[in-house]
Formats: sequence, structure tokens, C-alpha cells
Amino acid sequence: MDKVFIEGLEVDTVIGVYDWERGIRQCLRLDLECGWDVRAPAAGDELACALDYAAVAARIQTFAGEARFQLVETFAERLAGALMAEFGIAWLRLKLTKPGAVPAAAGVGVEIERGCR
Repeated sequence: MDKVFIEGLEVDTVIGVYDWERGIRQCLRLDLECGWDVRAPAAGDELACALDYAAVAARIQTFAGEARFQLVETFAERLAGALMAEFGIAWLRLKLTKPGAVPAAAGVGVEIERGCR
């Protein structure tokens, strides 16, 4: 399966379970892989046939800007569903990192895989 990917996309959102987290925006880092057959867009060299990663990245930014979740698990699950539905993605893997959440770690988070390869 071919993949279209976005690595290290940083977004600001309201995320966290503690009261102090609910009043600030925090950075999340996303790595996204999407199953996408690139033969058709490659054959015609046409963006209309491709998974437009700029549009996907913009949608993720918008989603993060509107989100108000306590758990990174909820953020990941809802974002995955939105991307699959809106862009017709049959399979994706999303890694969501919350830098600084655990002082001794570079980051913590979740990685989910949804759909069929």
C-alpha cells in the first residue's frame, strides 16, 4: 500500500484533565500516515486525484483550534474519524505526542491505527 504522510505537525489546542490545563493552549505534535494509492495522481500529475496533504494539514489545524478534550486518546480518535470521513481515507496511522507532559520524557501520547490496509 502506498502512503501519504505528514510528520511533526505541531498544533495548539486545549487538552488536559487538570484545571490549569483547561485555561491554556498546549502544543501537540502529530505524525500521520494515510493509505492512498498514488498511481492515479502520478499518472496524470493532477492534484485533484491526490490526497492533498496541505488540505489535510489545514483541516488538522482547524480541528485542533476548535477542540476541547481532556484526553489525547479522545483527540486522536475524533481526529482520525474526521479525516477518514472528510478525505475518503481507508486506512491511517496517527501518532499524537504531548511534549512536556511528563518532565523526564521528551513526550508522551498515543498511536492509533484505523481502517483497513
